[in-house]
Amino acid sequence: MKKVAVVTVNYNTDQDTHDFLASLEKAHTPNLQIEAIVVDNGSKEAFQLSAHEKKNHVVFIRSDSNTGFAGGYNMGIKRALSDRADYILIVNNDTLMDKNLIVELLAPFEKDKKIGVTVPKIYFAKGHEFHKDRYKKDELGKVFWYAGGYTDWANVKSIHRGVDQVDYGQYDRPEKVDFATGCCMCFKHEVLERVGLLDERYFLYYEDADLNERVKRAGYDIYYVPSAVLVHVNAASSGGAGNVLQDYFITRNRMLFGMTYAPLRTKIALIRESLRILFTGRPKQKQAIRDFYLGRFNKGTFFEKKEKIVHTAFENF
Repeated sequence: MKKVAVVTVNYNTDQDTHDFLASLEKAHTPNLQIEAIVVDNGSKEAFQLSAHEKKNHVVFIRSDSNTGFAGGYNMGIKRALSDRADYILIVNNDTLMDKNLIVELLAPFEKDKKIGVTVPKIYFAKGHEFHKDRYKKDELGKVFWYAGGYTDWANVKSIHRGVDQVDYGQYDRPEKVDFATGCCMCFKHEVLERVGLLDERYFLYYEDADLNERVKRAGYDIYYVPSAVLVHVNAASSGGAGNVLQDYFITRNRMLFGMTYAPLRTKIALIRESLRILFTGRPKQKQAIRDFYLGRFNKGTFFEKKEKIVHTAFENF
């Protein structure tokens, strides 16, 4: 019997985590052993498993500090590897699983040994679309958040195919893709053992893009599975203080990712752009560029001031 470890991370979003675990409990997983692993990533008030979740033997890991997306998931992945899981599924806690998601994500591995990672079709939850006013009532809940993806090397960005489009079957073909979102990625255990875990220098943003590149350069394929469906509940929660967080981590990590993997022409363009940001960028962007060149990664210097704002910004992480 194959063992699947499902790893999710909680950060001050307890109800999302309980809802996610409830959807996992309903999953159709014949002939599979499922291990749910919840990492509480330094929440202000420690997450508590319900009596029902404890009865279901959900594995709980508590971190005393916020270690970011990369650090939080790495704690869960390490536990999954030590428990000898055959497959490891990392998935955001602000999502709800279709009952067949797990079996559909596993199926391609048996057909093609080159496949190292599978990724599902992801919808915005009904009413959580970014532009929900533009859709008809019967289209809500069928708007793509992700339907495959690719890396735009000219601009050093990871692009979600189909985002904001209504699903009319246009992305229903299973296929190899260039980019799998960290919102939900399913790995063969051997892939993570070979290429390593998420790079904690990133802390938040671009860590999935970095892992994608290492997976591909190790000779594995990333495969989009449209029959596997996930609903992203809180995808529209952004703005406010979170923009400060994005200014810092996206700016710094885009430099780190691009200078590691991009073509030479793009690297030269990034250096020129970084110099412009130092003079004309927003305060957190300037701080991010300085930290990149000084090698201040992971949390960098973002948390050194305005701690109250930082905590607010992370509420929807």
